[in-house]
Amino acid sequence: MEKNKNIVIGIEGTVGAGKTSISRQLLGKIENSILLHGGNIYRAIAYGINESHQNKQEIEVIDAFEIMQQLEIDIKLENRETVVYIKGRKIEEEDLQSDKISMLVSQVSNVAKNEKLYQLGKDLINKFRKDYHVILSSRDIVKMYPEVTYHFFMDASIEERVERKYRQYNKEIEKVKIRDMIEERDRLQENSGYYKIYPQTQIIDVTNCKTPEESAEKVWQRIEKLERNR
Repeated sequence: MEKNKNIVIGIEGTVGAGKTSISRQLLGKIENSILLHGGNIYRAIAYGINESHQNKQEIEVIDAFEIMQQLEIDIKLENRETVVYIKGRKIEEEDLQSDKISMLVSQVSNVAKNEKLYQLGKDLINKFRKDYHVILSSRDIVKMYPEVTYHFFMDASIEERVERKYRQYNKEIEKVKIRDMIEERDRLQENSGYYKIYPQTQIIDVTNCKTPEESAEKVWQRIEKLERNR
């Protein structure tokens, strides 16, 4: 991969399939790359709404980008990954990834308008792409950024996804509750059109991968093959 031919690798998938962990592993395999957490923009919106006690009715009538501006959400690049600030305060990853925010973000994305937010995402990608290969962990990638070089959709069995979320939440949430949450989020994501498979989409099943490293290796092998044929 040549620096003057920077590529964009889009990683999305079903809830709990491990797209964030996979994306982080790819950072170690791709020189001069950065990780843009597109999904964390929506998580920041959900986090800000939760903190400001806005209700669902307000979410339905306010554009997602306008909510972002009202909450003073800013995206910065630190240590090769994008991080989120709200009103100058950095929001930690564990807060953005909590079960409460995870469910709320699916509800927000299901009802909010996205046009201006997608333009922001496209502008961010183009800005970073000038200097880096961009690994994009997000939703609705092809619609937001049709110029994506490679688009991967990660999937795993519901049983495996429950196990992964169970470990992510330090075994503090019952598996039956996690399964209900995943199935509901899957339903909301699908209704929003976020699970759409495009002609260029590469579907990768990581059910049998025991670690994020194994999952990322499957993606990396596919990238190498695609690069040879490009």
